[in-house]
Amino acid sequence: MSIVWTILIGFVAGLLARALKPGDDSAGFIVTTLIGIAGSLGVTYLGQAMGWYTAGQGAGFLASVVGAIVLLFIWGMVKRK
Repeated sequence: MSIVWTILIGFVAGLLARALKPGDDSAGFIVTTLIGIAGSLGVTYLGQAMGWYTAGQGAGFLASVVGAIVLLFIWGMVKRK
């Protein structure tokens, strides 16, 4: 069930990250949602690997938003090229 919560938090985090990220973001709703979910999952597994979270514990909402913002910046840089 923790993966479902991570995905739901990632969905909301992706939408919030898109609203917070400055600049023109041409990514669509689905791409933004997928980037948010990937950011949330990435931060969760990175945190578990670094020892910040125990196994089965997900990242918090703020960490998920930060992960989504980082991935949105990377997406913007890749899409320009």
